[in-house]
Amino acid sequence: MSPELISILVLAVVFVIATTRSINMGALAFAAAFAVGTLVADLDADGIFAGFPGDLFVVLVGVTYLFAIARSNGTTDWLVHASVRLVRGRVALIPWVMFALTGALTAIGAVSPAAVAIVAPIALSFAARYGISPLLMGAMVVHGAQGGGFSPISIYGSIVNGIVEREKLPGNEVTLFLASLIVNLVIAAVVFVACGGLRLWRQGSVTEVDGGALKGRGELRDQQQPTGTGTTTDPGTHPSPSASPSPTATATRETAPAPTSSLPLTPPRIATLLSLVALVVAVLVFDLDAGLTAITLAVVLSAVWPDDSRKAVGEIAWPTVLLICGVLTYVGVLDEMGTITWAGEGVGGIGVPLLAAVLLCYIGAIVSAFASSVGIMGALIPLAVPFLAQGEIGAVGMVAALAVSATVVDVSPFSTNGALVLAAAPDVDRERFFRQLMVYGGIVVAVVPAVVWLLMVVPGWG
Repeated sequence: MSPELISILVLAVVFVIATTRSINMGALAFAAAFAVGTLVADLDADGIFAGFPGDLFVVLVGVTYLFAIARSNGTTDWLVHASVRLVRGRVALIPWVMFALTGALTAIGAVSPAAVAIVAPIALSFAARYGISPLLMGAMVVHGAQGGGFSPISIYGSIVNGIVEREKLPGNEVTLFLASLIVNLVIAAVVFVACGGLRLWRQGSVTEVDGGALKGRGELRDQQQPTGTGTTTDPGTHPSPSASPSPTATATRETAPAPTSSLPLTPPRIATLLSLVALVVAVLVFDLDAGLTAITLAVVLSAVWPDDSRKAVGEIAWPTVLLICGVLTYVGVLDEMGTITWAGEGVGGIGVPLLAAVLLCYIGAIVSAFASSVGIMGALIPLAVPFLAQGEIGAVGMVAALAVSATVVDVSPFSTNGALVLAAAPDVDRERFFRQLMVYGGIVVAVVPAVVWLLMVVPGWG
């Protein structure tokens, strides 16, 4: 048995054990990376740790630390109320506002994980407060980021268009952008309907009135609210009909938050809001690292207001950090030993161009669910060059299909964006939310590559 095949089988075993024995998958993945790297790939410790995602570690810790402080001093409550007032009480519009906001950020040049790191904690705090499915809100944020991610001036768009130019392939920047935008918009609409969005429309709008009671027009007071742990019907999730609402959900129905006017802008809140603005400016304008910037701002706030920040370090999503860093370290071992290249070259050598095209889309989706989307696109587009040169496959459609397949799966909890969503969700059963993201990510991996292949590659675009 080849070393590459052994490494893939070990990954499958890690999934099975983590699922059946309730062991943190990250810890298992670290052990698997050590075993496979040492015994199969002949790597030393430096070679194994080469895949450790240090940048993602800092992003997860820094962003969750900063927003833990924001939750502690009431800043996220203030932002949630401001969002409600912005949409005139229409809670159903908030997921779409978050979709548009992250899409706008990536379209003008923000790296996708940076945009998600900025928006996800606010969006998921809102979801917890108003009983919206966290899966719905998280998916809207991630798909929004990917929807704007291939504009001609965006990071992803510039990278892919540069690869196309370097490989001397026909390209169309507008087609690439619209393909990603439309696919993510359609997926967002499907998720919105599947995760209770229509119920949000039916319940009408909410208004903040005297004393902070939240009252609704229409059926708000009579509608059954979902729990903050995602007990709405999500793709691939079938909660027990007998499951009782969580205390968070009950509180949401019976004692809604106070109006914005009752949440004064205290000095800690003003400083936290300024820190969030500074984070956005640092990432978008000065191109600073989101994780390092967030952790620096969090430390400053902690030093000035230690009472508000005392518990924040404990609220960093440490199990999620272990999970993501462990899995990505193992994926790094796969990359070091050539497993990913081995799989891609095997598919590229198939003599049937259309079959090779759909398999490359699936490889891009599966690997990108665990690794860098940009890195996968950089590897797969050149692999497609030989059969694109035969003229049977349109280059524009193939590149668009690969780009969409490799990025739309970033809802996976093992990808940077999915990990940020998982880490940012307050007041949820994190293991349950992880399983929901994993199931949803699996559905996207299984369905989207085939659909974009059928719509973009088979017709022969370009």
